[in-house]
Amino acid sequence: MGTNKSYNSKKSNGNSHAHNKKTSLISNVNNHKMNKKDIKNKLNDGILVYNGSLTVTELAEKLGVSAVDIVRSLFQEKIMVNVNTTLNDDYIELVALKFGYEVQKEKVVELQNFEEMEIKDDPSMLEKRPPVVTIMGHVDHGKTTLLDAIRKSRVVAGEFGGITQHIGAYQTMVKGCKITFIDTPGHAAFTSMRARGAQITDIVIIVVAADDGVKPQTIEAVNHAKAANVPIIVAVNKMDKPAANYDRVVQQMSDLGLMPEEWGGSTIYRKISAKSGVGLDDLLETILLEAELIDLKANPNRYAMGTVVEARLDKQRGPIATFLVQNGTLRIGDCVVAGTCFGKVRQLKDDLGRLLSDATPSTPIEISGLQDVPVAGDKFMAFENEKMARDIADKRKEIKIQQERKATSANTLESFMALSGEHQVINVIIKADVQGSAEAVKTALEKLKVEDVSVNVIAAYAGAITESDVLLASASKAIIYGFNVRPDAIVRKKALEEGVDIRLHNIIYNLLEEMTSAMKGMLKPIYKEVVTGQAEVRQTFKVGKVGVIAGCYVTLGLIKANAKIRLIRAGIVVYEGKLGSLKRFKDDVKEVKEGYECGLMIDGYNDIKESDIVEGYEMQEVERK
Repeated sequence: MGTNKSYNSKKSNGNSHAHNKKTSLISNVNNHKMNKKDIKNKLNDGILVYNGSLTVTELAEKLGVSAVDIVRSLFQEKIMVNVNTTLNDDYIELVALKFGYEVQKEKVVELQNFEEMEIKDDPSMLEKRPPVVTIMGHVDHGKTTLLDAIRKSRVVAGEFGGITQHIGAYQTMVKGCKITFIDTPGHAAFTSMRARGAQITDIVIIVVAADDGVKPQTIEAVNHAKAANVPIIVAVNKMDKPAANYDRVVQQMSDLGLMPEEWGGSTIYRKISAKSGVGLDDLLETILLEAELIDLKANPNRYAMGTVVEARLDKQRGPIATFLVQNGTLRIGDCVVAGTCFGKVRQLKDDLGRLLSDATPSTPIEISGLQDVPVAGDKFMAFENEKMARDIADKRKEIKIQQERKATSANTLESFMALSGEHQVINVIIKADVQGSAEAVKTALEKLKVEDVSVNVIAAYAGAITESDVLLASASKAIIYGFNVRPDAIVRKKALEEGVDIRLHNIIYNLLEEMTSAMKGMLKPIYKEVVTGQAEVRQTFKVGKVGVIAGCYVTLGLIKANAKIRLIRAGIVVYEGKLGSLKRFKDDVKEVKEGYECGLMIDGYNDIKESDIVEGYEMQEVERK
């Protein structure tokens, strides 16, 4: 393979100032008389092809004209340059038009940006490939049960709380043809995972429970499928239930733009029962028919490219990743780059645990041999040798670090601005069994907002909780959340020494509920004023240096000793303070109830008059909702 790939893209319009200059120059093009030298040096049938930026001198060499002519032509348009000035794309296009050229800017894509590479395969090398089908829908509508019925193996029992908590990819045979299925979780926290599933699929099956109808994640799944611009099949599940209402589901899905064929639309609907198996054969045949219409093809005779479906850290085998091969063939011994990770493929396993020597297009395969755990959703590509793979991975890692530094600087500034007020932040480190779950938990936590408290996820990785995680948490004053992972005794001891809180969960609902409660606990209490009682001043007594004692009659509620009070005169508050003393006859008392007389003094205030109202109140904490 070469060191880079490139493709040409038509130059787009630039800023308005340059555009105005261009308009006046274009008007002169027809009147411009090209000399023999211009014609002789005309390249690529009158098209100037370049990449990057050009100085006036470099542009003159490409156009075969004098640099002075370019300076002069731009000067006429009131654009001041010299022979060493670097021209932007708009000025290059203006000059090119002046001298009779159209412009195409060549976009160079380096190998480290292999996701952007546009590699055109020879049509004669293309072969038919299996369809990749994504199953989407709301939680508990039967996605995993449907996939389970298709694969003839139990999955639901192994999922905590009956929820699929990370993507799985599986392949099955239907009438001699292979179909690849991708299962995506239905819980709201796994939005990004469902989006990723839609982006790598050929056909989407949206499962809707006939007895429950359209739910929030159903709508989200429809949006992802539409964004992916792929055929959608609606599987109306649980048709064997007494409360099943097929027509209601069809109407609700039609409102989302999925008009059924029988109503003149283009969306296929199928009635099924994943539990009993009714309608499954019809659904599978429909998938094969759709795949035939799409005419899916790929080139197996090239280096593999595809997407990381899932990734995790295994104690015995090291980093393990599930790849979906989308083009080419992945073989044992191939050197691959996935995200910022690289490695040499040591082992290939299919979804049934069988060892394979290669994986062709549309095949989901579990690989070992990577140096680190990639992120689910990363693109991967195989390269001709380990040195090339390592160099490309290192460059990608450098780029990522630079991007993160820029992001960190911006976030730090925002954090300073937030912290200068009342804003509080809970720092969190997430460790999960697989990368997809870590990513989903991270997204869910960062979305939590409880007034002036937010969550800042410092790190979210797949793998067991380690001493390094504890040290990072200690330094950053963070909480560690373990999702489907457990720390060993050494890590627990280290956490105890460092005073780091480790919280362990295997159901995301519980994790989010706990965090929400913690965030509410960090907020300052909310208080509301509660009036406890009122007393009318019937008589006043001035006692030497002691001050004024008011003889009162409690007309409402009760007056408490040391209470906060307001002195009200003719409906107007003339003083706010607190009681200095409260007596019944000669005895100090804690409170005096309605209907009883009392004597009281106001702390630091003596201007009390008959008929004044002494109102007692207290501030009571309000529970947050």
